[in-house]
Amino acid sequence: MSALPEHPWGRVEEDGTVYVVEDGVERQVGQYPDGTPEEALAYFVRKFSDLEGQVSVLEQRVRNGAPASDVARSVAHLEQQLQGANVVGDLASLRTRLGALGGSVSELTEQQQQESRAQLAEAIATREAIVVEAERLAAQDPASVQWKQTSAAMDDLFAQWQSHQQTGPRLPKSDANALWKRFRQARNTIDSERRAFFAELDATHKQARDAKNRIIERAEELAPRGADGVAEYRRLLDEWKAAGRAGRKYDDALWARFKAAGDVLFQAKGEIDLRESEELSGNLEAKEALLEEAQPILKITDRRTAREKLGDIQRRWDEIGRVPRDRFKAVEDRLRQVEQHVRKLDDDHWSSSDPEKKARSEGMHAQLHEAIAKLEAERDAAAARGDAAAEREAEDALAARRSWLAALGG
Repeated sequence: MSALPEHPWGRVEEDGTVYVVEDGVERQVGQYPDGTPEEALAYFVRKFSDLEGQVSVLEQRVRNGAPASDVARSVAHLEQQLQGANVVGDLASLRTRLGALGGSVSELTEQQQQESRAQLAEAIATREAIVVEAERLAAQDPASVQWKQTSAAMDDLFAQWQSHQQTGPRLPKSDANALWKRFRQARNTIDSERRAFFAELDATHKQARDAKNRIIERAEELAPRGADGVAEYRRLLDEWKAAGRAGRKYDDALWARFKAAGDVLFQAKGEIDLRESEELSGNLEAKEALLEEAQPILKITDRRTAREKLGDIQRRWDEIGRVPRDRFKAVEDRLRQVEQHVRKLDDDHWSSSDPEKKARSEGMHAQLHEAIAKLEAERDAAAARGDAAAEREAEDALAARRSWLAALGG
């Protein structure tokens, strides 16, 4: 007859009846008649291992910070299972471990309450920060707000609010309502001011569009005047700039129409300028030849001879007439060099002899006065026939002659 299996916390009889030793007292836990004694004992040992495993899992949950209320319920349930448990094992040790867990529940509750309070305070602070930033955005001067950036920032704050509401701890109703009321008010303020801003901007753009359409109509009406309409078109351009922006959707199209009206006028003016340039090219050649003839005067040291020759040059110069506008300054500057040389000869003479200064440049005075009178007549005639280009040419020449006269003291 083989020996029966042994266990420190129980035994089994040949008929499969199993006993556990609990607090020094033997207690029958069950029978396993359909198996060997070894199988009978092993069955009730496994049942103890299951209980022990549940206790171990609960201990791990406590170490991981499981909710104290869940731990308390699990401890009570396991303690109930241990009462008269039909298992074989160290039941006293399990009760001791469960007792320790029960003692941990109160500590765990306090710790978790502290953590909960800290998390709640942090959550309120987070929501408060979102509200404060929203209120800062709402407090901006509407006239200086960058609405695209501000709207994007408010949308981001609202997304943060929703995310925190879904993932963060639940706030007390009074705190949650108060914070939401402030956030909603800031959000509504921004929405209201943005709508007002864009309504006003739309009205301003419409006013500018209407003004620019009227300017375009006036510009298009100038087409029959050709080059003579350029001056009026330039005045319309000043009005265009003062009209303001008409909105991104309209500005380019409106400008294209206005520019097209101006292109008609400038094309006509370009054709006239080209014809004038061709017509005046002979005058340019004559004046350039006259300048070559005037160059030797720069080497004359006798003031009377120099003034005589210059007077003849100036008379013939004025008789030649206008030159192409783009060459006007170049030829006038070359003549001015000769005139300055003659004037210096006079100045040097009178500074050394110093008689009555009244007569020191009578000849040049007379010539300049005569030239100015002639140019004024040309200017007035050009203005009368509406020739703006000729009028400007005469004004430029007049300005040069008057500066020479002023330098002579007349």
